Amino acid sequence: MTSTHKLIVFLFALFIYLNGYSQNDDTLKNVLDSIYIAETEDVKGSDKVLHAEPLFIDLIRDLGARKGEKEWNIGAGLTDNNTYDSYDALIEYEFAPINRLGVEFELPFTFYFANPNDTTNDNPSSKLNGIKTALQWSFYVSEKNSTSLAIGYLNELTLPAFDKYNNGLSINGNIYNPFLVAAKRWGNNFHTLIYTGPEMKQSFETNKFKTVFSLNTNLHYMISGTRNFLGIEFNKEFENGDFDMVIRPQMRVSIAENLLIGIVTGIPLSKENQRLSTFLRLIYEPKHTKKH
Repeated sequence: MTSTHKLIVFLFALFIYLNGYSQNDDTLKNVLDSIYIAETEDVKGSDKVLHAEPLFIDLIRDLGARKGEKEWNIGAGLTDNNTYDSYDALIEYEFAPINRLGVEFELPFTFYFANPNDTTNDNPSSKLNGIKTALQWSFYVSEKNSTSLAIGYLNELTLPAFDKYNNGLSINGNIYNPFLVAAKRWGNNFHTLIYTGPEMKQSFETNKFKTVFSLNTNLHYMISGTRNFLGIEFNKEFENGDFDMVIRPQMRVSIAENLLIGIVTGIPLSKENQRLSTFLRLIYEPKHTKKH
């Protein structure tokens, strides 16, 4: 086990220990749950249901977002591929200009480094992957049924590798990604969510399209009276009859009133192209918002 994965195991154990107090008294647990859910749902304005948001494939603001909500995200990840390692980084800003509408802007980077024992030198070149913009509209929000539904669209203008910039910076393709989100909270603690849709990738050089269909299913358990949770994502992709899935155990911990950290481990179902991965997401919420 690498030092990275030892750290993740330790953090999971610490997370469970620090939140164990809320499991000892059922009466206190129910009171904390009710108060915390009421902070999100029982306020004036547009209806909103408290849902746990996945950490790897995250949403474009909360489902049922209220006008004025905003959030900054900084992410970093490492993927152990067969012949090289890839380091991912992202900067993301999302906000709600009106009730139920989320808007997002993101800059995702990937840096590649060859494994020490590899002699093929065929690792890709590092790059700013593209410029992402996205919209998400929550068209159904039911506090009574603890259910929310949303549709959205994510667009990514793709860019060449850094070593190609000497030929001039130009957009070399586009990714079109309409999606559907369905989420339900079961009782006070258990949360399920589905995020699905096609990714249509266009190359401007060849004008050819490649379509990948994604189906992401999620299960989370939110600790009573907190924003902390344990969960798992199942990220599935279908392309030309080929099926790939990465299982992502994860947890989110509040480290300050308006600051959270998400920790994710990636376990591919098939290790044909990659092995284990890790991902960290730092989430900052301005103090005047009420996002949970």
